[in-house]
Amino acid sequence: MKRFFLKSYYSNYRPHYIPNIKLALPVVFSQGGQMVVGLADTVMVGRLGATELAAVSFANGIFILGLVLSIGVAYGLTPLVGKAFGAGNRELSAQWLKQGLVANVLFAVGLMFLMFLVGLLTKYMGQAEEVVSLARPYYYILVLSVFPYVIFLVFKQFAEGITNTRIAMVITLVANVLNIVLNYIFIFGKLGFPSWGLDGAGYATLVSRIVMGVLFVAAFVYLPFFNKYKRDCIGTRIQWTKVLEVIKVGFPIGGQMVIEVFAFSMGTLMMGWIDKDSLAAHQIVLSLASLTYMMSVGLSSAATIKVSNYFGANDFHNLKYSAYAIIHKVIIFMAFNGVMFVLLRNELPRLFINDVNVVSIAAQLMVVAGVFQLFDGLQVTWLGILRGLQDVNAPSVIAFVTWILIALPISYLCAFVFEMNAVGIWIGYLIGLFVASFLLQIRYRKLYQKFNKYEC
Repeated sequence: MKRFFLKSYYSNYRPHYIPNIKLALPVVFSQGGQMVVGLADTVMVGRLGATELAAVSFANGIFILGLVLSIGVAYGLTPLVGKAFGAGNRELSAQWLKQGLVANVLFAVGLMFLMFLVGLLTKYMGQAEEVVSLARPYYYILVLSVFPYVIFLVFKQFAEGITNTRIAMVITLVANVLNIVLNYIFIFGKLGFPSWGLDGAGYATLVSRIVMGVLFVAAFVYLPFFNKYKRDCIGTRIQWTKVLEVIKVGFPIGGQMVIEVFAFSMGTLMMGWIDKDSLAAHQIVLSLASLTYMMSVGLSSAATIKVSNYFGANDFHNLKYSAYAIIHKVIIFMAFNGVMFVLLRNELPRLFINDVNVVSIAAQLMVVAGVFQLFDGLQVTWLGILRGLQDVNAPSVIAFVTWILIALPISYLCAFVFEMNAVGIWIGYLIGLFVASFLLQIRYRKLYQKFNKYEC
């Protein structure tokens, strides 16, 4: 009887495991590849010294807030395109691309202006003067990279909505290799270039993101795969109601992402209040945790695609089992990563810097990061599933409660009141991720029952 139950249970998920992996792997590679570039930045800048590493952490902690908001607005395109594609409406899918381009370009221009203004406030954020002086020009270079990156994202999210994840993977990997090579040339002054130090890492990012945008536009124009969409995209008029719909779906996604990143950015600021060694250690462990997180984002993106397709086709049976098949993979992947973080807590930080004190602090943070790996993967995957159902407002509320009302206050209390210092800040992260993953699962179950009244 038990064997029959297990066989029946597995048979419901088996048709989804392989297709989901095929869909997710290119996204996993592209997301993981981007984080490898981030790791390469950290490793190379770490060779310049702890102050430069702290400056990277500080600048990225501010920049990432604007970047993820623009990413979130672009993410809003995928469920709209995916639902139309799942319903067999190719013309509507192509129309969403044009409206998405208009929405995202306008949003990016306004956002970049605000980000430049924020750069003027960096000297008032409680950081060491030498850190701010290095971080500010690097930050401004990164802001310039937002526009070409948004162009890339719009075409990427459209392609993913019509179930093609390979093109973005190829372009991302090419740009990543270019970024690493340019990092080496610009940071250290190779091949006749001057040694730009930290700014060199910024210029490498800018050039690689320009290449990403140009390559995806070229792919859309010249690849036969897109021929059946080009005419409908070019021929459709700008429809401001649909432009607003893209922003309406995407902005809450960006808002939810900003809330989470804001919590980590505030943690970065709090690390700077402790000392620059804690800030440098934080950057190292955050880079490692971001690598595994972004690979989970690949699985989350696959969840958004499959769920939106099944949602458009009104196929709630396959929607459920496809979603949970991805959850199973995330649990296995992130549990493995958590074990590796704990076992290699003393070795991995040494890949970035040789400073004994920084490595010691980073090793302590690695243990906490190892524990929250599972919850980090679960919460981002539930978010992807809910986006596929075009549920974007409730997750934003959950993010606000878990990060602003729970995680950040706990981080501050543990770090400064209970004098746990750097580890205390990361304990707040751990509790926030646990609560978020729990509440998002509850939200999905309620929403599924609302849409599908015949199956719980």
